[in-house]
Amino acid sequence: MPGRRPVPKRRSVAVVAFDRISPFHLSVPCQVFGEDRTDAGVPPYDLLVCALERGPLRTSAGFRIAAPHGLDRLADAGTVIVPSWRDPEERPPERLLAALRAARLRGAKIVGLCLGAFVLADAGLLDGRRATTHWRWASTFAARFPGVTLDPGVLYVDEGDVLTSAGTAASIDCCLYLLRSHLGAEIANRVARRLVVSPHRRGGQAQFIEQPLARDEGDDRLSKTMEWALRHLDEPLSVDGLAARAFMSRRNFTRRFRTDTGTTVHQWLLDQRLALAQRLLETTDLPVERVATSAGFGTALSLRLRFAAALGTTPSAYRRDFRGDGRGDGAAGAASAPARRRTGS
Repeated sequence: MPGRRPVPKRRSVAVVAFDRISPFHLSVPCQVFGEDRTDAGVPPYDLLVCALERGPLRTSAGFRIAAPHGLDRLADAGTVIVPSWRDPEERPPERLLAALRAARLRGAKIVGLCLGAFVLADAGLLDGRRATTHWRWASTFAARFPGVTLDPGVLYVDEGDVLTSAGTAASIDCCLYLLRSHLGAEIANRVARRLVVSPHRRGGQAQFIEQPLARDEGDDRLSKTMEWALRHLDEPLSVDGLAARAFMSRRNFTRRFRTDTGTTVHQWLLDQRLALAQRLLETTDLPVERVATSAGFGTALSLRLRFAAALGTTPSAYRRDFRGDGRGDGAAGAASAPARRRTGS
């Protein structure tokens, strides 16, 4: 109809490239959304790399790249990603800020990775919102944008129509989270395996982890206990019971667990149970009650409460969103608002 705005394609992703861009930050969304993985059952995306300036673009690594599209192609994308920015002290050109505002008005999801949060804030897209950015520039961000609630200690923040991430590796987490929200946990896990990274780190996880990977010092008691727990999530699991299985004192077990994973035993168990419930909702026809017991939540009510707190939705709505078949459990089907994950919940 005349006058109607075009609807952005959900699986079309535009990535903004600019002069002096970091090759790593540009490669992250291109790797997650641009690689052909149809052999692994991953539906293809339409990836558009859109140049801010004309001509070959210099990179921070000393070589040049050529982007095939201009900023006008942002209008075709369901997701627009700004992969960092060249200088947090430099206000981006107004034509970039205007293009981002226009894309948001058309219904696109706007993502600022690392210093890309500065660009989104300059465009006015983060006013009154929560956001994060690279820890090194957090104080600069907070001083320049007092209207934004900055959370400098998390990996990424999802405010529904805008997302921001912390630096470097957190950009991978944010892009995998986006992929998961589009295509579900199983597809995101396949892509993560291809990239040889963790399939899912919650946005509220700390940017700093003293020991991000389990230590290998000839003592694999902790890792074996975690593997066992993953196979028994439907059972009551306690810190004392897991410590005993690892042949450790409670104090030593909790200290080692925190050091090696960056989180607590209780939070890790909750994350794994939520992930299992999501997979069951996506890939099976089990009623919500069975999903709840299989994932260790005990009752459907407990599962719904956890889903509401962590994912901002209900199990039924989550299943409908990812399966697209209109089926749910009935009781929780009244919630029709799109899921919005709040980090730190």
